[in-house]
Amino acid sequence: MIHKDIANMLLEQLNMELHSGYLYMEFANYYESENLPGFAHWYMVQAAEEYDHAMRIRNFLIGSGVKVTLKPIADTIKEYKDAKAPLVEGLKHEQMITASINRIYEKALSMKDYLTAEFLRWFITEQGEEETNAQQNIDKAELAGLSGSGLYMLDREMGARQG
Repeated sequence: MIHKDIANMLLEQLNMELHSGYLYMEFANYYESENLPGFAHWYMVQAAEEYDHAMRIRNFLIGSGVKVTLKPIADTIKEYKDAKAPLVEGLKHEQMITASINRIYEKALSMKDYLTAEFLRWFITEQGEEETNAQQNIDKAELAGLSGSGLYMLDREMGARQG
């Protein structure tokens, strides 16, 4: 069984992953309202990934003999000034998630909980990809612009994301 402090940190992380899915679904809602179905699709795929991350943590905790209890999911931002704003919020959010996973990893190593540390290595790699994708979305939006044919082309590209 894993140490209680680490279990509590992982329970918090599970809740954060669920919140990530909720946040990304809200981004998708925004993009749908702005007639950008490709952006909406991209974030619905992202929301599903976040729920998968939460289930990974849940299964690890249950397999470690920890009783899993869920907390309410925090609310999200509902209004954005333009199509780039959710992209920027997404990057900030991923950076916060990365910092949280790194704290748990550091705690696991300090407590010689190598099983949890090894479990978290997948998340560390995944977060590198998440932050890269978030930054690339911002870069592409800046390059394409937030109106006209550039935005239309970027919306089509984002709509091609596979789940």
